[in-house]
Amino acid sequence: MRKINYIIIHCTATPEGRWVTNEEITRWHKARGFRTIGYHYVVYLDGTVHAGRPENEIGAHCQGRNADSIGVCYVGGLDKSGKPKDTRTPLQKQALTRLLKQLRAKYPNAVICGHRDFANKACPCFDATSEYKAL
Repeated sequence: MRKINYIIIHCTATPEGRWVTNEEITRWHKARGFRTIGYHYVVYLDGTVHAGRPENEIGAHCQGRNADSIGVCYVGGLDKSGKPKDTRTPLQKQALTRLLKQLRAKYPNAVICGHRDFANKACPCFDATSEYKAL
C-alpha cells in the first residue's frame, strides 16, 4: 500500500456547466502521454463520484507529488469566458465533502490541498486548503 500524505483537489479547467466524463478526461490524458486517466476520483456536475485510477496506483495529476497522493478532480473551474472560477455546483460541493471525509478516514494523516499549492496554477480555482482544513 502506498503512503498517502496528500489528497490533492483539481478541476477539469472546463467552462461552467459543460458536462465532462471520465472517458473524455482519459482521452485528454492519453494524448499527453499518460497510460490512462491521472485522477483517482472525478466529481461530475450532478454530484456523482466516478472512480479513475485505483487508489493503490500512483496517479498522474501533480508533478512531484503523484507517488504520495490521491488526486480528486471536480468538473468545471472556468467561467463562460475561460477565466478561473469556483464553478462547483451545490451537489459537487456535497459530494466532495463526503468523498474527502471518506478519504481522510482511510488516510488520517493526509493533508487536503489544492493543485495550486504545488504548481503555479489556479487549479482548483478555490482555496481547498482553507475550505477543507476542518475535515
